[in-house]
Amino acid sequence: MANKGVLLKELFTNIHKTGAVTFSSPALVKKMVSYADLKGAKTIVEFGGGDGSITSGIYANMDPDAELFVFEINKSFCENLSKDFPYSNVKIICDSAENLDHYLQDKKASYIFSSLPLTLIHRTSREKIYQRSSRSLDEKGKFIQICYSYFLKFHFRRYFKQVRTIFTLKNFPPIFIMICN
Repeated sequence: MANKGVLLKELFTNIHKTGAVTFSSPALVKKMVSYADLKGAKTIVEFGGGDGSITSGIYANMDPDAELFVFEINKSFCENLSKDFPYSNVKIICDSAENLDHYLQDKKASYIFSSLPLTLIHRTSREKIYQRSSRSLDEKGKFIQICYSYFLKFHFRRYFKQVRTIFTLKNFPPIFIMICN
């Protein structure tokens, strides 16, 4: 696993892009992944790979023949993710989630997990992410987002038919999990 000190330094020096004060707790990761039935899922996406906490939770629960596409814009995080997940079925993509469809091509995702700091992303880019995410899910697919603001639920409703909100104290700071389909 990557040096957490280096990753924490990167987290704080680029807080305007990471939008987080800490990495996701193991309890949050477990709870987030619990809203997905990864058995049988062939294409899974993660937005904002960060330190790999959520990536680890997804990887531990997905089938060996599933593909995981991990998007991260921070080069240091991408380098560490590539070292921590050197598997042929895990694709570390150092690019914006806006470009999801370019990498998936014609594949549909069963799940998209996101820890993107959506309120810090420019509105035009954020809307592209929502739109491309909803189009890239298969018919039973789910978009699972962690966020600090309950009000993002209203943004998601423009792109997803159903939005379920769960609040959890199992993270610092406490956080919302939005499950959209």
